[in-house]
Amino acid sequence: MRPLFPPPPERSAELRRRFAEEARSERPDLSTLCLLVGAEADGTLDEAGMDGAQVELDRLAGRLPYRPGAPGAWAHALRELLGGRYGFHGTPGDYRRLESSLLHEVLRRRRGLPILLSVVWLEVARRVGAPVYGVALPGHFVVGFGEAEEQVLADPFAGGRVLTGADAELLVVGATGAPLDASMLTPADPLDVVLRILNNIRAWAAARPERSDVSLWAVDLSLLLPSHPARLRYERAQLLVQRGDFLDGADELEAYAEILAAVDGPAAERVRGQARAARALLN
Repeated sequence: MRPLFPPPPERSAELRRRFAEEARSERPDLSTLCLLVGAEADGTLDEAGMDGAQVELDRLAGRLPYRPGAPGAWAHALRELLGGRYGFHGTPGDYRRLESSLLHEVLRRRRGLPILLSVVWLEVARRVGAPVYGVALPGHFVVGFGEAEEQVLADPFAGGRVLTGADAELLVVGATGAPLDASMLTPADPLDVVLRILNNIRAWAAARPERSDVSLWAVDLSLLLPSHPARLRYERAQLLVQRGDFLDGADELEAYAEILAAVDGPAAERVRGQARAARALLN
């Protein structure tokens, strides 16, 4: 397992500019956004490598031997191609690897987290005209084919296993303890998919304090999305203080306190106290 480190500042600034531009475009491209995330994580991923990942998705799409019609036929065809012939799947150990959240590495290793494996399914299926979309079940991302009344779900983490209603129910109950609700089966917006990927990266880094650099760039990219939780500003401020950038961290805390003051005055004052404490560390 090789260590992954971000690119130089100039390269990072360009990647972030492109990420923000793509995220705010009329039809954001999921694979492009995922590869820009990958390039921010892995300084060795250059333009040729990003183009190569797109070519690999094209190549996989070209290996589909026919164009099935019904949603179930699409699901089975993609399972046979990606899960069977090419061996894309996931294992519990993949949750411990940053590479499992990076599209170029998932294409190389044919292993990854459920959401990144689902991105492979989505991007390959989309290229051949399948009625496909992501389904953000709590705790486990899957893909869907077809409209609601004939929806077929597949689990790329399990090699593309086609899910029955009971299977989907078990996944949700196992993750949340609550029953499956129809609202959980709606198509996921590409930007919501990217935010969830970045949330996974932040969770990976949070368990590894020595990789606060990963936490910081994942938060920074999340903040470039048109819609994101306001509390990410607070998380970013805490990371800056943790990394010894006390002045910028204090500025971020004060900016977040201004946002918070409109809804929770006492909480805003507590954040201002944290800003004062951060500035005191400069003395």
